[in-house]
Amino acid sequence: MNRLLSRTRPALAAGLCCLALALPAGAATTPIEVDRIVAVVNSEVITALELRARIDQATRQLQRQGVELPPAGVLERQLLEQLIIEHAQLQLARDTSLRIDDAALDRAIASIAQNNRIDTDELRRRLEADGVSWEQFRKQIRTEMLISRLREREVDSRVAVTDAEIDNFLNSNPDALSGEEYLVAHILLRAPEGATPQQIEALRAKAEAVMTRLRSGEDFARVAAATSDAPDAINGGSLGWRQRDRLPALFAEAARQLQPGEITPPLRSAAGVHILKLVDKRGGDGVASQQLEQTRARHILIRTSEVLSDAEAEARLLGLRERVANGADFGELAKANSADLSAAKGGDLGWLNPGDTVPEFERAMNALQPGELSPPVRSPFGWHLIMVEERRLQDVTDERKRAAARAVLRERKADEAYEDWVRQLRDSTYVDYRLERE
Repeated sequence: MNRLLSRTRPALAAGLCCLALALPAGAATTPIEVDRIVAVVNSEVITALELRARIDQATRQLQRQGVELPPAGVLERQLLEQLIIEHAQLQLARDTSLRIDDAALDRAIASIAQNNRIDTDELRRRLEADGVSWEQFRKQIRTEMLISRLREREVDSRVAVTDAEIDNFLNSNPDALSGEEYLVAHILLRAPEGATPQQIEALRAKAEAVMTRLRSGEDFARVAAATSDAPDAINGGSLGWRQRDRLPALFAEAARQLQPGEITPPLRSAAGVHILKLVDKRGGDGVASQQLEQTRARHILIRTSEVLSDAEAEARLLGLRERVANGADFGELAKANSADLSAAKGGDLGWLNPGDTVPEFERAMNALQPGELSPPVRSPFGWHLIMVEERRLQDVTDERKRAAARAVLRERKADEAYEDWVRQLRDSTYVDYRLERE
């Protein structure tokens, strides 16, 4: 169950704040639940109920992981900031007509259940046994999906990797793509957009205070939970196991100089100051195979717009899929309906290497057998209907390295761009803190 909840990254919004109200003389005093505003984000409010629920959820998560809880006031402020950033993103999604319909939500929840090898009814039973209502869980997953789609639209779809960048990456990192994996934890002390020299100096002083705690032997996870401004602070700053090449460039370069258990000095980036710990490392067999599996595929792309919703685009592809299943020619339908440049070739994308397409498309394509049609698949570019025609193994070591390097660089650039985008969004958001006034 703990693994289930960690996969869905709960962000629940309910809690308790009790107050005893006086009843008429002679009657018993009964506690009832009340609420109050702890912050205003643009034109919306964050309530004590939301904050209390987030604190309760984070407390349970830290206790499961064996991480010592930070002081109550520190945890409260961290999670309030997390809620502020979440609200700002959800407002932007809503203001730009981004929606998650119930059908898409139901499919996502069914997928979560399937990944945990249970059905939806059992998922519901386990959640409710763990104190999470089904309504809260659906709201949480809808929120995660909205933020994910917002990121796809605002950041991921704009990330491009050039051949020159791939050449530079491979030339500068002769041991790249070794397969070595790092377990890394970090602390982020965030800098505001356009920070003044005084703010930078204050940030350095704060970083030195954090380093003093770490040098004295204080547990890194506890310090991260108490001081880090990163969303993963409540996980003790852990980034989980990642291939070294898929870490942010600043982290990858710093971590390769460390032995397990060692900590970097403060590292400066546009986001602020980072302190990194290499917890462990493993692997490092390199690109063992000379054989690369390539896929030849076709697709039909339907782009969404202000006049064509996700639900309508998906429904259109379901209709086309049924026509293909009944004998219609996929290529002819692609020529007549696809919004991609490949439409002129009947949707033919040619031979694709791993990393040539966006992750959502590639995952769906890889799940298909030759001759099989996908269900409608959403990516940052719209909705796709995919048909795999054939697969082959090619002796393309250099191509494989370049494809892997492209995927690594795309992921790095997307992560860094998203972090910068969130920081700018946060700095442009009006926030009225009311927690300290209570």
